[in-house]
Amino acid sequence: MSSRPTEKPCVLGFDQFGFAVFRRNCDKWKQEHRSHEYSYPSVDSSKLESWQKMLSNWNEAGASCMDKMHILLEDGVPIKLRGRLWKCLLDSDLVKESSTHTYQEYVQELRSQLASLGVNEYGVQVAISTLDNADKERAETDSAAPNLMPNYNPEITIETLRQIVLDVERSFPTHCSLMGKNPEAKEGQAKLFRILSAYAKYNPQIGYCQGMSYIAAMLLMNMQEEDAFWAFVVLLEKPKYLAGFYEHSLDTIQRHAKIFQQLLKHRMPCLWQHMDNLEVAPLLFITTWFLTLFTSLPCWDSVLAIWDLIILDGINVMFSTGLCILQLLEPRLLAMSDVSVLLPTLLRIPVDVSRYNVLVPALWLTKVHKWELDCMQSVVLEEEEEALLSSGKLSIQATTVEKMTKQNGKKTPDIKGADGKRSTRSSASVGKETLKDTLTKMLKIARCYLQDLRHLSEGHKETLSQEKALIIPGHSKRWSTTVNSKGQARRGISGKGRSEKTSR
Repeated sequence: MSSRPTEKPCVLGFDQFGFAVFRRNCDKWKQEHRSHEYSYPSVDSSKLESWQKMLSNWNEAGASCMDKMHILLEDGVPIKLRGRLWKCLLDSDLVKESSTHTYQEYVQELRSQLASLGVNEYGVQVAISTLDNADKERAETDSAAPNLMPNYNPEITIETLRQIVLDVERSFPTHCSLMGKNPEAKEGQAKLFRILSAYAKYNPQIGYCQGMSYIAAMLLMNMQEEDAFWAFVVLLEKPKYLAGFYEHSLDTIQRHAKIFQQLLKHRMPCLWQHMDNLEVAPLLFITTWFLTLFTSLPCWDSVLAIWDLIILDGINVMFSTGLCILQLLEPRLLAMSDVSVLLPTLLRIPVDVSRYNVLVPALWLTKVHKWELDCMQSVVLEEEEEALLSSGKLSIQATTVEKMTKQNGKKTPDIKGADGKRSTRSSASVGKETLKDTLTKMLKIARCYLQDLRHLSEGHKETLSQEKALIIPGHSKRWSTTVNSKGQARRGISGKGRSEKTSR
């Protein structure tokens, strides 16, 4: 008998970002939703030197670095320096130094707990069945003699460990650091398991939620394990980023989905109406986008560029990225009359839309400002209160004004009538006033926000420049437009003494 021909390997190699490239007739190639054709800009030696110098002197020249950061990001970040940049922008070392425990201590506690369960952090496959058995045995032991295990640490439940193990296997299964059973992949999976489990110890109130594994894995691809852990802590706990997103109630992410719906309604009314007619609520797709920070996009160079902006500017970029994707997809979405076609398109963004040279330039032109999000949030809060008022679950005193002032850290004003007593207006009148005054409130919030920018601390200042023009090595002069204290626009060439005043 003739021997069977050796089957060709399914994996041809790995691309520049570490993702496996499959043969076209391979089943995994048919299932994969990833492009390996990148258009990420190359960084020449002079710019690379500028990046290295800036990151090396970050503590001494942080303010000036931040001023030029948008221009630098637009020209591309050197792949090997991205982890250092993220660490600087997140200021994760500050959180690390202020923590009562080190990362190594969390890992050591984790390993002690795993040893008591008979689980090896490197045996991901075996761990699931082992944890299942340990769960049953522990339940029987606890019911028979609950006080025989005083050293058991309840911060990470067996159910949480099991879920982490399952999600480690699902997270970027085609990336070289997590794919297969070779030593590199086993170590990568173990690192991801340790970070997620250590965070469950660091913040037991949140523990672990699905979606976290993609954030941690992304950080691990660009940073050392300990740096990735503290960067992970900052992303999940700072209000600028994902604070509250992974709460078990999911109230925060649902509210942000409603805010995104308001943005969509005001920015793209035709598409919003079309999706509303098909009963496609933003919650159905925006949750996945936000919880994984767009890591499901098929073009990894675009994902990295989006992350650069998110880590620099925060949650605003998440909304602008969502709107940008919908703007690029709008013509084809409007042509879809079947929800079974439209929703999968939103959950698996087409490659042609997510390419770097298509998505990223459009993203730079799509801006969502903090004051705009504040306005939309006030609308969402009012709608929620009206629903509670109509159902009798909320007293009239809990008004939107109170919530808005609490958010801004200001004293809540009493709403009084001519007789000096608190107003007891009906919910109907409140509803009418809400509808009439929404635009007025939006403008008022925007005006207050712009005024308050002048009084922010040095670490939280935001520029009023519409386009900050800075001269850095290797860049040409650019036109800039700024707004002075009198509300006048000033336009000129950066680096020159000449300028051109324009009445605003």
